Amino acid sequence: MDTTEAILYWKTSANDAFDTSDKLFESKKFDHSLFFVHLSIEKILKALFIQIKQESPLFTHDLVRLAESCELIITEEQNFQLVEISTFNISARYDDYKLKFYKKATEAYSAQWRKTGKTLFDFFASKLP
Repeated sequence: MDTTEAILYWKTSANDAFDTSDKLFESKKFDHSLFFVHLSIEKILKALFIQIKQESPLFTHDLVRLAESCELIITEEQNFQLVEISTFNISARYDDYKLKFYKKATEAYSAQWRKTGKTLFDFFASKLP
C-alpha cells in the first residue's frame, strides 16, 4: 500500500464529506447533514490511522474506537463528543431510528453538532501532513 496516496485519498474524501454536510445543512436536511459530519470525521481518522500504523484502517464506524486505535490522547469531553457523533451514523442509516433522529436533528441541534464536529475534524486533520 502506498501510504501517501492512501492518506491523500482519505483526507480528500473527508473534506468532500464535510462539504456535503455544509450543502445538506443549507438545504435544511439536518439529519443527513449530521450523518456526513460523522462520515467526515470517520474518514479523517482513517487517514490518521494509516499515517500512524502504516496499514489499512479498521473496518468500523465507531469514532471512539478509531481515535483510540490512532493512539490519540483525547479529553473526556472529546470522547463524549465522539460518542454522540457516532450515533449520527446509526440514527441516519437504520429505519427504526430515522424518525426519532429526524425529530432530534433540529436546525439548532444540527448547527451545534456541526460546529463541534468541525472542531474535532480540524483537530484530527491538524495531525496529518
